[in-house]
Amino acid sequence: MSDVSVLPGTLAVRNLFEDLLGREVTVSPGEPLSADEVPTSTVAIFTDSAQKVYAVLGMSLSLAANAGAALGLLPAGAAEDSIDEKQLFPNLAENVFELCNVLTSLLNREGGPHIKLYQVIYPGDPLPGDARAHLMALGRRVDLLVEVNRYGKGKFSLSLAP
Repeated sequence: MSDVSVLPGTLAVRNLFEDLLGREVTVSPGEPLSADEVPTSTVAIFTDSAQKVYAVLGMSLSLAANAGAALGLLPAGAAEDSIDEKQLFPNLAENVFELCNVLTSLLNREGGPHIKLYQVIYPGDPLPGDARAHLMALGRRVDLLVEVNRYGKGKFSLSLAP
């Protein structure tokens, strides 16, 4: 079987965010999450049917807070407060979990393995070493800057496991 895992394109990421959040989203090439940003980032681990890590997604605190607030139809101030306090508030975290779950659709391909959301790790929670290694690895990855209209922007780093 050929490897049909492909990274989602910028347009696919933008369309998914726009459809889910119901507002304009701008997506452009961005810098990867830095090692210093990882502890305050929200990290989603995706696995295949054999529970093998397939991909790891990192969203900076600013992106997670802004997207979580937009999804929950909360004012931008809710995201700003969360960012100022360097933590993702529980109501925002719940929305970000839903966002990560829907992002699974970007990873599933016809003829490919069935990918599902395995775990979401929030800022301040311990991050498994292998997830951190995948997130920081060079290789098959996409690093974007995602801006949610009237909220704010942040980093989106998706890395496929080797």
